[in-house]
Amino acid sequence: MILRPFLDDVAILTKVAAKKTSGVLGDDLALNAQQVSGIRAERELPVVWAVAMGSLINKAILVPVALIISVLANWLIMPLLMIGGLFLCFEGSEKLWHLIQTKFSKKIKEEDEHHHKKHLEHLVLSDVELVQLEKRKIKGAIRTDFILSAEIIAIALGTVATLPISIQISVLISVSLFITIGVYGLVAAIVKLDDLGLHLLKSGATGVREIGRMILKLAPYLMKTLSIVGTIAMFLVGGGIIAHGVPAIHHWIEDIGKHTSSFYFLWSLVAEGLLGLLCGLLVLIVFNLIVRRFFKSKLT
Repeated sequence: MILRPFLDDVAILTKVAAKKTSGVLGDDLALNAQQVSGIRAERELPVVWAVAMGSLINKAILVPVALIISVLANWLIMPLLMIGGLFLCFEGSEKLWHLIQTKFSKKIKEEDEHHHKKHLEHLVLSDVELVQLEKRKIKGAIRTDFILSAEIIAIALGTVATLPISIQISVLISVSLFITIGVYGLVAAIVKLDDLGLHLLKSGATGVREIGRMILKLAPYLMKTLSIVGTIAMFLVGGGIIAHGVPAIHHWIEDIGKHTSSFYFLWSLVAEGLLGLLCGLLVLIVFNLIVRRFFKSKLT
C-alpha cells in the first residue's frame, strides 16, 4: 500500500522531468543519428549499441554526482540549471548562425562540400580503416552524449530537488533509463530506415514497393526535420529554464498572460522561445567577440 503511491509519484515526476528535457532530447536524437552515419549498413546497429552502452555509463557517473550536489550543495542546482539553459540557447543560436552562414557564405558552403566529400571517402576505406573510423565515431558520440546527458540530469534534478532523496534517486534513474532506451531505440530505427525502404522496394507487391520508394524519398528529409525541431526545442526549453530562474521575467510573462487567458499557453511558449533566442544570441556574440579573440591573441 505504501509502495504504490511512491511508484505513482515517481512515474508522474519522471514524465514531468522527461517533458522538461525535450529540447535536449531532440538535439540528442539528431546528433547521435548524425554521429553513426557513414558506417557500413551491417555495422550500424552494433555501433548504436556501443554508443548506448557508453551513454548508460555516462549517466551512471552523472546521477551520483547530481545526488551528491543535491545533498551537500543544494544551492548549486539553480545556477547549474541556468548554465544548462544558457548552453542550450547558445547551441541553438550557433546552429541557427551556421545555417545563415551556409546560405550566404561561400566559404562555409565550400567547407560543407569538403565535409561531404570526406563522408563519401569513408565508403571506400579498407576494413582496418573502417574499424578505426567506427571507434572514432563511437568515442565522439559518447563524448557528445556526456554533455547532453549532464544537461538532462541537471534539468531532471531541478524538477525533484525539493523532494525526498529516495524519490530523487528513483526519478533520476528512471529518466536515465527511459531517455537512453528511447533515444537510441529511435536512432537505431532512423539509421535502418533506408534499409527498410530498399527491402520494401524489392518486394513483389506494387503497393509495398510504393511505400518503400516513399520511405527512401523521405529519409533524407527526416534528419533535417529532426535538426530543426531540436533547435526550436532548445530555445523553448532553454528560455523556459531562464524565465523560471529569473522571477522578474517569469512574473512579467505571467502578468501579460493574464490578459490573454485564451492564448496563455501559446503566449508563454512564444515568450520563452524568444527569450531563449535572445539569450543564445547574446552568449554567441560574447563567445565570438571575447573568448575566441582571447585565445587567438594567446596563440599569435
